[in-house]
This record gives sequence, C-alpha cells and structure tokens, in this order.
Amino acid sequence: MALFPFITKKKLLSAKEEEQIVNAIRTAEKNTSGEVRVFVESKCRFVDPVDRAIEVFFGLKMEKTADHNGVLIYIALKDRQLAIYGDEGIHKKVGTAFWQNAVQTMLLHFNKENHVEGVCQTIEAVGKTLEKEFPYQHKTDKNELPDEIVFGK
Repeated sequence: MALFPFITKKKLLSAKEEEQIVNAIRTAEKNTSGEVRVFVESKCRFVDPVDRAIEVFFGLKMEKTADHNGVLIYIALKDRQLAIYGDEGIHKKVGTAFWQNAVQTMLLHFNKENHVEGVCQTIEAVGKTLEKEFPYQHKTDKNELPDEIVFGK
C-alpha cells in the first residue's frame, strides 16, 4: 500500500487537497508575522531530510524574512521522509524538540493515511506557535513569501 494513495503520476495532489493546504497556510499566517511554506517532492537527495529541508529553505530564500521566522515543511513522497525547518528567529524561541514533535505528529497522521490532514494540522500548530512568538503587527506586517505549495521533482 502506498504512503500517499492520493498521488497520481501526473499530479501529486488534487486541486482540492492543494487548496486545503494553501488555506491552512493562509489561516496560520493571519495572526503572525511568521511565514510557512510547504515543499513536496518525490525523492530526498540526502540521507537526512533535515539537510534537504535546509537546502530547500535557503533555495527558496526563506531566510530573507524580516524577523527570521520562516518555517518550511518538507515532504519527500517516495522516500517517505519529512522534516520541518525553522529559521533562526523562531528556532531560538522553540528549540529542536518542537520541530521533532511536529514531525512526529505529522507522521502519526500519515501512518493513518490522513496525509493532507496531517500537513494541515502541522501547519496549524506551527501557526499557533508563530502567533505566540511573532504576533501580527497591523502597521508593519506583510506576506513576505508566497503561500502556494512548492513542488520539486
């Protein structure tokens, strides 16, 4: 049985699934200056998905947020690997254990084949933490990074 049964050869996610994830990102970012992105690809080029997440994070120029509070959720479908990488501003406030727990929670959903729900709930949890640590600033906040899912190979 495939880990991601909703995946077809032509499209990784259905339009509805993409919309659910993008809406989760937008909802998570409403009350924070933090930024969340999701990157999905088939295979991880590294043994450790955190290393790949770091490469993607900097490739997407996510370190350029004003408060260094960008968070990348990385998923390698065929290799069944996940990672979450937070920029230095948010990482200093929550530490490594937070990211590890978020990945474990997402894996619990994935193991029950609730893939999109797992991603969305992880985005929600990250958003709540960003809201606490980096609340929305009405006069200065802007959406610094696109909300759309980024698809690799």
